[in-house]
Amino acid sequence: MKRESTDDISLTVAASTFAALGSEQRLSVLRVLVRAGEEGLSIGELGNRTGVTGSTLTHHMKILAQAGLVTQQKQGRSIICAAVAYDEIRALSAFLLKECCADCASPNKDHDHG
Repeated sequence: MKRESTDDISLTVAASTFAALGSEQRLSVLRVLVRAGEEGLSIGELGNRTGVTGSTLTHHMKILAQAGLVTQQKQGRSIICAAVAYDEIRALSAFLLKECCADCASPNKDHDHG
């Protein structure tokens, strides 16, 4: 019988979010936005920092936004992009590490996950 805590993200949600991150360019975009913090970056600056521009950047931002990982807001004549899903990113990490070493034969299962 499979048991899941209500605090855990579901396998479906995890798979969907990982799918949104399943591109080197999208992962790069998200990492740059995480580094920028809550203030985010203009779409132009995001493109400069990632090397992803134009319709390609627009496409990747749309996928990341649909996954709930980023937002885009118009400020004057600029579009500001920001990472917003810090808790979701932490939940993905916890999802991967939750049962780390559960099947190890070694009695010492305390491993450093940095």
